[in-house]
Amino acid sequence: MIMNEKIKAEEVQLTGINGEDLGIVATKKALQMAKELQVDLVCTSLLSSPPLCQLVGRSDYKQQVEKESSKNRKAEKGAKVKEIRLSAFIEDHDYDTKKRQAERILSSGDCVHLIVRLEKKESKEAKALVEQLVRDLAHCSKQDKGIQVSGKQVMAVLLPN
Repeated sequence: MIMNEKIKAEEVQLTGINGEDLGIVATKKALQMAKELQVDLVCTSLLSSPPLCQLVGRSDYKQQVEKESSKNRKAEKGAKVKEIRLSAFIEDHDYDTKKRQAERILSSGDCVHLIVRLEKKESKEAKALVEQLVRDLAHCSKQDKGIQVSGKQVMAVLLPN
């Protein structure tokens, strides 16, 4: 991050505090404007000629850079897949607890893998339970693929909105 007197170009393409375009300005004049407004002159791109610079408050710019870097780090890692296991015959209170847990995971940006393990012949009840949970979580998620019924389990994958 190149700021203030460290900018060596003769003139810069200047953007104001509120994003307004101030045109091409001599670097000395841009620094004088920054001092008058009690802000910093920050070079945002060295790739163009003259370089793009912006008048910003120091704390605002640092917060913006930190937010962007944390967003980039999260995008690099990708979303985690968290698994929630249920049984076909679940009590209302337990259902609500699992639903809240899934909402919390989805709101943090991770995927939820709903799994209902089957015992004996519970596939209809298990599929109905997963369908109900998918409907209840529709406000904060979207379903990836469909509900999959295999021999011993019923599964659904929910992606965050």
